[in-house]
Amino acid sequence: MKIPRSTSRSASRSASSRLLALLPATALAAGLLAGCSGEGTPDAGASATATASVDPTQQVAENLSEFSYAGEDGKTALELLEQHDPDAQVQGKGENAFVTAIRGRGADPETEFWGLYVDDEMAQVGAGSLETKDGQTITWKLEEIEQ
Repeated sequence: MKIPRSTSRSASRSASSRLLALLPATALAAGLLAGCSGEGTPDAGASATATASVDPTQQVAENLSEFSYAGEDGKTALELLEQHDPDAQVQGKGENAFVTAIRGRGADPETEFWGLYVDDEMAQVGAGSLETKDGQTITWKLEEIEQ
């Protein structure tokens, strides 16, 4: 069976028109997906570490895993934590204080805890007992409880 020329031309034009119409939509979709993938572009909320040189209030709470500040002669790590984060959550007082949340990021009591470090070494005493010194870096790290 032979198809009349007029029908095959319009069918071929119709298929070509549809393909040409799909090209811009495909290019737009590919561009949007590439822009959303984040590959090669830094994500402003990706940093999970707050340090003395970065304003910790700009950290995203659910991504926060570290929080640092400078030690000061005559002040405890707990006093300085409460000064740098007035909303820090602490159970107990003084020498018996146990930090449960920093910058709104709570430690899951079943699997995590906020560990206290002085100049990258884990503290041997609690935050309420640790007298800091000028020049020290006090860091809280969200740690996993080893099972």
